[in-house]
Amino acid sequence: MRDVAERAGVTKQTVSNVVTGRVKVRPATADRVRAAIAELGYTPNLVARSLATGTTMTVGLFVPTVTSSFYSAVVEEVENVLDERGYHLLLCTTRQDGERARRHLAGLSSRSVDALLIAGDQDLIDHLPLLADAPFPVALCAWESDAPDTLPVVTIDYEHAGYLAGRHLRDLGHERVAVLASLPAHAHRVSGLRRAFGRDVPVFAAPEPSAEGGFTATNAALAADPHTTAIFATYDTLALGALEAARLAGRSVPRDLSVVGLDDIEEVRHAHPALTTVAIPSREMARQAVGLLLRAIDDATPPANALQLLRPALVIRDSTAPASR
Repeated sequence: MRDVAERAGVTKQTVSNVVTGRVKVRPATADRVRAAIAELGYTPNLVARSLATGTTMTVGLFVPTVTSSFYSAVVEEVENVLDERGYHLLLCTTRQDGERARRHLAGLSSRSVDALLIAGDQDLIDHLPLLADAPFPVALCAWESDAPDTLPVVTIDYEHAGYLAGRHLRDLGHERVAVLASLPAHAHRVSGLRRAFGRDVPVFAAPEPSAEGGFTATNAALAADPHTTAIFATYDTLALGALEAARLAGRSVPRDLSVVGLDDIEEVRHAHPALTTVAIPSREMARQAVGLLLRAIDDATPPANALQLLRPALVIRDSTAPASR
């Protein structure tokens, strides 16, 4: 760094500011520094920088899985924001294994990251006390169970998402409706749909969070009531299974059976028929949550323990139609 500073005619601090991007440097000066870096082949020593500054320029992110389109979008957006600020991402997956989640959290209880974002409450809610004395800011996002009041939360209004799906089906005249759900995780989505109808609606638990699980749950719903005219799946992957189950049962979608999902993952836009769904702003949620942590790092103060609920939106495509009279 000293050699780069001498070559560019600036201070070592200016070189540091250009490398980290945390402090703005005049464009002409920044260009001289980058040219000197290129000429000298300088590579920042991240370990030395961490020792000197007491920071790692790394933010940890917990997700249940990266095979889900929803969580892969969250990971991608968090990494985008961090890259804009010169930070690195440390990614941990729980893989729906509570013990694995506990080990990862315990390992992060020492200062190996500058902040931690936990996306999704699967496998982790019982282990949050491990972070009580964490020396870095922590935030939660994509949180569906009752949010703790000890940490800031940026999440989706999942109850309203269920309500939007239910209101759409109700307005189309559907009365015999079944819900495919992963319980108890999606209880708020189910309660939202029931609020739209003002009554109880039968729920069929998906045996696994996959299209196969949706296929099995749909078969159970149609067997329980062959006159069912609409299905709400609490996430899109289940709805894709519902479309296949309807086809094999000889039920035309949407003429005989309307199907609504929740998420708006890429696959449902190209399904046959294209799926009506409730889109949730997963990328905006991720951006707001990691931005909250970066501000806490800059201010050297913990973020306020507030709850931010982002609003979903109904996206009407080809898989829903008025109920046959």
